[in-house]
Amino acid sequence: MTYVIAQPCVDIKDRACLAECPVDCIYEGERTLYIDPGECVDCHACEPVCPVEAIFAEEELPRHWAHYRAVNEEFFGDGRPQRRDHPVVEALPPQHVRKKEISGFAVRKEEAADADPWFPL
Repeated sequence: MTYVIAQPCVDIKDRACLAECPVDCIYEGERTLYIDPGECVDCHACEPVCPVEAIFAEEELPRHWAHYRAVNEEFFGDGRPQRRDHPVVEALPPQHVRKKEISGFAVRKEEAADADPWFPL
């Protein structure tokens, strides 16, 4: 078993997982990160630190991102990382993070009206 990086990482590349990986099996492409399935020791260190929840155990990969198993494997086709991203990643339109997804907290419109800007919560 290995871990797989899926689409939420595309155009985000937070890199927190790079620092946590004890065997340095995570490599950087132009738009996303990839886990080398031949080097991954299934230690689970990378998954909890990913802020966009893009890392999955191979058998827990959501069905709509199941093809990312092959994307990660094919990126290391000849045993070393490719110079360019996988064609599936290259074909994706730019992935944008909406502000509410990266904000520290979300406030409903009616709560925002009651907030005092001089004394933030």
